[in-house]
Amino acid sequence: MADDFHRPTRFSNDWFERVEGDVDPVVRLQLASETANALLSRVRAGADPEVVDRILRVAREDGIDIVAELWSQARPHTLPGTLWRVHLLHALVTQRADETAHLYQAGADALQTAAPVIAGVPAPATPAELRTLSETILRGVFSGDFAIALDRAAAFATVTAAGAVRVAHEDEPVRPDRARARTLMAGRLTDIAEALRVSAGMWRAESLD
Repeated sequence: MADDFHRPTRFSNDWFERVEGDVDPVVRLQLASETANALLSRVRAGADPEVVDRILRVAREDGIDIVAELWSQARPHTLPGTLWRVHLLHALVTQRADETAHLYQAGADALQTAAPVIAGVPAPATPAELRTLSETILRGVFSGDFAIALDRAAAFATVTAAGAVRVAHEDEPVRPDRARARTLMAGRLTDIAEALRVSAGMWRAESLD
């Protein structure tokens, strides 16, 4: 999934450059957990709107990639693994907004489930509305109900995956390479959706760390 739409990380932080080298995998996972918990704890301490806005601005400008790279190897049903998957969805919307809006709308048209309602994107979906959804999810992660934010992110991934499958079928006769890429994308989005749904339940049970 990361290779599909994750922008290369810019290692501008000296501390991170030292960590990133040949760090022991156990130490890396420990750092991933510590940074994820520290970020949420700092932002959630009183939910200072200025702090939340600053974090969102960093996310928009890709500065959060520096920390998120640490989360990329964490297991799915952990706090850093969960934040990594939210980060990937945000990167998808940020970097491929037009395509994502097209796939999302195709999925919303195809699905007979509550997923589009849970995601909360008006129809027809536009790139601007998906960017708003992504920002709303991030704001929920850092200052709102974390589990609800994860539910919405999972629903978004589910709908977009369904759209990718539908469009892949349409592409198959004329653009088989693109059809394969979208089928692969759908599978990865489905995996992310399932991981986020499980994490939401674990957060509610106070077992996500």
